[in-house]
Amino acid sequence: MHHRRIGTTLGSLIMSGAMLLLAAAGALAGQDVPIVQPGAPGQRSTTLTAPQAVKVADSRHTADDVTFLRDMIQHHDQAVQMAETVKARTNLPELVAVAGRINASQADEIAFMQNWLRQRGESVPDASMHRGMDMKGTMVGMASPADMARLATLKGVDFDRLFLTLMIAHHDGALKMVDALVKKPGSAYDPVLFQFTSDVKSGQKAEINRMSVLLGTLATDPRVALAAGYTDAGQAASNLALVATLARPTGFFDPANVSDSPLPKPTKTGNEARPAAGNGRTDGGPEWSDRPRLLSFAQTDMAFKGDVLVTGNYHGFNIYRLTDAKAPTLLSSVVCPGGQGDVSIVGNLLIMSVEETRGRVDCGRQGVNTDVSNERFRGLRIFDISDLTSPQQVGQVQTCRGSHTHSVVFDDKDRIVVYNSGTAGVRKGEELAGCVGRVPGDTRTALFRIDVVEIPKADPSKSRIVDSPAVFADEATGRIAGLWLGGGHGEGTQETSETDQCHDITVFPARKLAAGACSGNGIIFDISDPLKPKRLDVVTDKGFAYWHSATFNNDGTKVIFTDEWGGGARPRCRSYDPRNWGADAIYDIVANKLIYRGTYKLPAAQTENENCVAHNGSIVPVPGRDIFVQAWYQGGLSVIDFTDSTKPTEIAFFDRGPISDKAEVLGGYWSTYWYRGRIYGTEIARGLDVLELSPSEHLTASEIAAAKLAIQGATFNPQQQYPLSWPDTPVVARAYLDQLQRDGGFTAEIVKRLSAALDRAQATLDAGRKDAGVAAELRKQAALLAGAPAGTR
Repeated sequence: MHHRRIGTTLGSLIMSGAMLLLAAAGALAGQDVPIVQPGAPGQRSTTLTAPQAVKVADSRHTADDVTFLRDMIQHHDQAVQMAETVKARTNLPELVAVAGRINASQADEIAFMQNWLRQRGESVPDASMHRGMDMKGTMVGMASPADMARLATLKGVDFDRLFLTLMIAHHDGALKMVDALVKKPGSAYDPVLFQFTSDVKSGQKAEINRMSVLLGTLATDPRVALAAGYTDAGQAASNLALVATLARPTGFFDPANVSDSPLPKPTKTGNEARPAAGNGRTDGGPEWSDRPRLLSFAQTDMAFKGDVLVTGNYHGFNIYRLTDAKAPTLLSSVVCPGGQGDVSIVGNLLIMSVEETRGRVDCGRQGVNTDVSNERFRGLRIFDISDLTSPQQVGQVQTCRGSHTHSVVFDDKDRIVVYNSGTAGVRKGEELAGCVGRVPGDTRTALFRIDVVEIPKADPSKSRIVDSPAVFADEATGRIAGLWLGGGHGEGTQETSETDQCHDITVFPARKLAAGACSGNGIIFDISDPLKPKRLDVVTDKGFAYWHSATFNNDGTKVIFTDEWGGGARPRCRSYDPRNWGADAIYDIVANKLIYRGTYKLPAAQTENENCVAHNGSIVPVPGRDIFVQAWYQGGLSVIDFTDSTKPTEIAFFDRGPISDKAEVLGGYWSTYWYRGRIYGTEIARGLDVLELSPSEHLTASEIAAAKLAIQGATFNPQQQYPLSWPDTPVVARAYLDQLQRDGGFTAEIVKRLSAALDRAQATLDAGRKDAGVAAELRKQAALLAGAPAGTR
């Protein structure tokens, strides 16, 4: 009875539920209440049917999904179109294999995308409708009709190079299209579409890597496809010799991870995770942590005084003695973490920039773990280095944004004036009084300013900020955010940073000028009054993402600005990267205005694992010429002749292969500076290099010897330049003679006569004698040159 009663009750409940459902269904079926969709203000509402209402609210796919697939169908078709040209134009097996993979995979993917659209009632475009149309400016990575036409005219290795260059850029465009889609709200919600985008990304990344390696084997530049390694990487040089390499000192690297490589991802065993194999490989492929390594021991900038070299580091700094030997001698290592560690020297004082939140007042290694702390230090540290083996911290200047870089503007017997550039976020007022961040309408903000710091030589502990001028203000309205506000310059241009700080400010006191590389702008300042810099001119560049550094030529009539596209940590010198992005821009200064003249970028393609972009360099003091040594991180260094501002030309280089061929490891030259006849390079992960120029068709032995004689002064600081001079010696005259001969400015007869006179003069000087006859001959030759008609000298 009990079971029967339960069964009867359950049956009644089920029947009642069924009746309720039928009643509800009947009510819905008979619903005659209108479904309304309002229009915009002033427009009438629209009445919808139930299916229309549901479709409006359907979030299973979006208009962005549809647009993406329609574009990607045509994008894929161009790849197939290009792949079809391979068989008739090359017999390179690796390239034929690439084309085969493209034909197979992309044709299948086109069919998938077409079916996806049809199944959802969306229109399907003709895959080939792009052919003959210029889609390069509207769909990222697409080759132009001119590119396709040129490809069709080539065969052999010329075809191979262009095909790979275009296809790498094409695949990279597909990756960018996927990234743009998934950033849009609600897009790729459909699991099938999301899996497709993930497959596209992984497949095309792998193909880019394969094609980049193959392209490297076809290149004629010896820097391309160098073997990877930390201490044993391949090397390539032209007109430069590496004379010494010093590893980072003990205490300035992690013995368990000397190269600062990313850590391998863990692999799972049951419910536990264990570290992957040391090479980072799991399941047959490299698996590395996506989390970037801290720059705990990164080598940074340099400063020189007499025979002393100081190398900055995120961990502190190291002091070396320069001797006649090729390798400097380490004198002391100073541990004082806080990054970035850029350094300058004035007398017996060393100034160091500190920006990271882990920096401590006491140079402690434990960092600071709280949001607000009186133990935190961000700003300028000042050390007494009169005893090079035991520097002492004697002063500090706390700043609202820390100190990324600084510039020594001038010093006299009493004080030093420094411009401080902070690029990090603004500190909380609770930690440092007076700091105000981005508060709408609050003009007290620490943004849009530089700090003017005064350091009393007698008592550096009294160092302080004396002013923080809003150097980016609109001169007409006074609005402090008066320059570039960030964003793009239009289709196909860089996405740029807002000008709310300067990264580097290089001062040229002899001309009372400073050049500021200020995130979104290049600027020149009047520093007649160093305490109150005034803006003279401002420029933007459609190819620049982030104005990083500035260097004057020797007479202060030109400025080279560098663009740190990608922030220095990304590969930006790949074969398919734009030639005017992450490059140098050369401006002449005419009547206190910056006039654009030319652009230069490293010509040798680097790999996906090499961070590469323009960084810090200096003038090489060859008399009569404008020559610059430029650091490119893992792109090595270039020596560039920009005497003709419109035609900068590489005349020497040195490069190593990547630190790793399995993962992106941050490394390469942070700075490369000429000092007293040699080029010194701080290599972020490897240490310190010393290089020397070699004679070539671009630079003669006399020109190099004259550069070594340049009167450079007792100190070299980054971002502080003085005009160099040369002694009146025969070798300097020979340097000018070589230049005139190279340019066809002298006849062979005059060159012979002048060379003989200079030989006699040099021999006399080498013997320590004076000779009135030789002196008279030199005066005679000078008079002949002064009076010779143009074209005969």
